[in-house]
Amino acid sequence: MSKEYALESIEVSLSPRERFVEYLQSRGKRVTQQRMQLVDRIFERHEHFDADELIAHLSQNKETRISRATIYRTLDELVDAGMLRAMSLSGRRVYEHDYGYPQHDHLHCKSCDSLIEFASDELVTLRDAVAREHGFRVTGHRLIITGICAPCQKKQSRPASPLDLV
Repeated sequence: MSKEYALESIEVSLSPRERFVEYLQSRGKRVTQQRMQLVDRIFERHEHFDADELIAHLSQNKETRISRATIYRTLDELVDAGMLRAMSLSGRRVYEHDYGYPQHDHLHCKSCDSLIEFASDELVTLRDAVAREHGFRVTGHRLIITGICAPCQKKQSRPASPLDLV
């Protein structure tokens, strides 16, 4: 991806673990070892994932014992805390980091289900102009452009056949 549309990092004052503890305490919820293990796993690297992928990854580590109910509940809490963003893609709920990550949009390949992140100043300018025209106060946006990625297009293309002329 060109540097023009690449995402920059955002400085945050609290680590994801500290931010989630603050959220739990503000709601009178318990800070448990399982919740902290989930936050550590989810924020150790940036990737899009669904609950089943997270469960499969956690099950590989025999020392980590977290129930499915705790995983689903914690994912919902992380969304409520503004740390994760959930989106529906191809009938599944997919999560991504929202805390410490800039506003961005996605290209979604309908063939391989991959997501490509990008940020565009032109898109934000257009969004703000449309909002101004309608007297609308923007608090955020989400854009997912669906289509077929370049690698999948190559797989789908085939050499021209004389039958194509018929």
